[in-house]
Amino acid sequence: MKLLTVLLLLVIVIAFAKSMFLSFRAQNPSDYADTGPAFSLKTHLSGEILSEGLIYGPTGKMTNSFVAKMVGEWDGDTGTLSEEFIYSNGKQQSRKWFLKIGEGNSFTATADDIVGEARGTVSGSTIKMEYQIVLSEDAGGHTLTATDWLYLTESGVIMNKSEMRKFGFKVAELIATMRQDPAAQN
Repeated sequence: MKLLTVLLLLVIVIAFAKSMFLSFRAQNPSDYADTGPAFSLKTHLSGEILSEGLIYGPTGKMTNSFVAKMVGEWDGDTGTLSEEFIYSNGKQQSRKWFLKIGEGNSFTATADDIVGEARGTVSGSTIKMEYQIVLSEDAGGHTLTATDWLYLTESGVIMNKSEMRKFGFKVAELIATMRQDPAAQN
């Protein structure tokens, strides 16, 4: 029985270490400080943006997809990013982020479904943002801890990967692209 307990603890420690040091969560903004092109909130989150993405549930299976139209507007170091989502299950959602560029490479953001402030860091060709999000009642009303990473590619497309966790366990994952809306350029 004692050996079984030790083995169980060892498995838990290894799983925790893997989660913290060998996974998505192990990334740090400093890992990308010298990457390019340089991500600029004001440049790359401005104008009309088209986003397409997939949402995965806790088992790793895709549970939904979406198309979102976004509009970014800036006045000095404050900006808004308005988002209109249409999901494959027919649901629609609106969110408006209020962004404020801070000292150095930091920024904060708020939105109606965010608890307090999201905190972000711009580093090289990436953005990392962490926050708590409250799901709608029809999605369970849970408060999840979210980590978003946005990666700017050489062509100007932004790749977004997000993990949402509850009590430290991954319950959802999002992968999306963001690019200047080609329909708005015509």
